[in-house]
Parts: sequence; structure tokens; C-alpha cells
Amino acid sequence: MSTDGKGNSYVAVCARILLTGWFSFSDAEATAGDALALRRVEDVLRREAMDYDVAWSPGFRPSAVHLDDVQPTAYSYLVFVSGQLHGPQVEDLHRRFAHCVRIAVGTSVLDAADPAVTGFDCVLPRDAPAAQPLPDLAAHAPVEPMTPVVGVILAHGQQEYGDRQRLGEAAEAVTRWLADKDCACVDLEPRLDSRDWRLCATPAQFESVLARMDLVVTDRLHGLVLALRDGVPTLAVDPVAGGAKLTAQADACGWPAVVPADRLASRRLDHWWQWCLTSGRVAARQIRHEFLEESDEDSATSLVAALTKPQGSGWSAGKTHTRAR
Repeated sequence: MSTDGKGNSYVAVCARILLTGWFSFSDAEATAGDALALRRVEDVLRREAMDYDVAWSPGFRPSAVHLDDVQPTAYSYLVFVSGQLHGPQVEDLHRRFAHCVRIAVGTSVLDAADPAVTGFDCVLPRDAPAAQPLPDLAAHAPVEPMTPVVGVILAHGQQEYGDRQRLGEAAEAVTRWLADKDCACVDLEPRLDSRDWRLCATPAQFESVLARMDLVVTDRLHGLVLALRDGVPTLAVDPVAGGAKLTAQADACGWPAVVPADRLASRRLDHWWQWCLTSGRVAARQIRHEFLEESDEDSATSLVAALTKPQGSGWSAGKTHTRAR
């Protein structure tokens, strides 16, 4: 037997338990911390062979059990996991599940007299007035394998290729494909701004972020070049039908993981994704070495010759690229 917060006794083993939290409400949100706290509770219940369901917000997990659809009478216990105990959503749980033993675990109590708090039969808080705080449940959640961290660098509004450009279609296809990948995507903006804290102010700041990625997905030329310069494998999508500057740059760098906009199939993206996360790691580090340690021959090395070349010589496609005035 266990005792609730009101001095009443109840049997700790029940037919079914419904696990809820702020992640259950359709107008609230799911956070990583609350989800990990839930996993800690699930881990404990599984070890005790206790039967439970989890109620998720339909906006977050459309195919899961949803709070509005469950039959309250199917459950003996309602457990509220993590977050703060306040507000009409929590109070509504007490009305809908009045027949259940209601327990809050790993929660914050702001006001012990709040109906959202007093409606529970037992509160096992992480912090409460005049109580010793306890570590959040997320701290002891089961550790799962880390997923790849993927920097996403997409272009906007480049119209110089006219009817050949496929920026919108390519970005939509790539982001839809990425949404199904088990990875942590980081939206990277290469535009520099010394006044906006959300943007990097110097190239070194941007590269400091970029170098920490496991993989970069980009449709920008400099997204490809900077990632390879930092030794990060890059899945490049050329947003111009037939290929343009990004494909040309990948060829110049000796980088094979390029998908043309007019051949943007999931199967092709999956192939280069897998390659980038395996063999591509070594290939990217080799290109970084070539960029920074070996020959620095490029168009800049021909600049002095171009500056001292007699005027009126015209344009050539060799090492110098000049136009007559």
C-alpha cells in the first residue's frame, strides 16, 4: 500500500495508467526536457511491469494516443509528468479523471493552494515552497544513441538563372526529406551581421559552428566550400536544372555528393546521405587538408598578372578571367 498527499491509502499496482503532461495538450508544446522526464517515468514503470499509455498532443504525434480521444474510465491512475502545476488545462484533468488516483511527479509547484495542485492525490515535486529541490527527472532518463547533427544552408531568391532555377522546389523537397531523418537539424545562416546576436559577425564565428556539424546539407556554393574547408561532409543539391555554379564548384573540389535539382529523388539523397556519414568523413578531411596544407593555386594567384597585363587584352577562360572595359 502507498499513501497519497491527503493521507489516504491506495494500491500501487493498477490495471492501467495514463501518463500525461504539458506534451499532452493540443494548445501546449512538447519540449526535450519534458520528453526525457517522461522516458524516465516509462523506464521505471516498465521495470515494474506496470501497464500504461502516454497521451500526446495530436499536433506533435498525430498517430499516438490523444487526450481528447481517450475514455477516462479505462484508467485507474492518471500521472502528470514534469512542468509547472497551474492553469485550466491541468484543472480540467482533475474534472475528467475524477475517479482516478491522480499523481504529479517531477513537477514545479508555484502555489500549494492552486486548484491545479490540490486536485492531485499525491504530488512528488522537483521543487515546491519550503521543500528541498530534487534533480529533474530528465537527469536520470535512459541514455540513447546520439543522432547526426546536420547543418542546413539553403539559398533564397537567387533569380539569375531564370527558368532554370528550382530553388523553391528543391528546398521544399530537401526539407520534406530531412523531416523523416533521425537527425538534429540546425538552420545555418551564412549572412554576417555585427548587430544581430542571432547571426555570426565574422567568418571565424560561422566556421566555429559549421565545424561542429556531422554533415551539411546545402544548395549554396559557399555552403559546400566552407563545409569542406572545415572537413565536414556535404550533401549538395544544385538548385539549377542541368547544373550550374554549385556543380562546377563540386567538380573543382573533387566532391562527388551532388544531386541535381532535376534528379532530386529520395533514393539518390539517401545514397549520398549514407556515403557522407561513412566514407565521406574521410574524403572531407582529405579535401580540408588539400585546401589548407597543399597548393594554394587558384584564380587569386593570377591576380597580380592580371593587374599588370596590358589593357584591352580581352577575356579568356584560362587562369586569368578579365573583361575589357
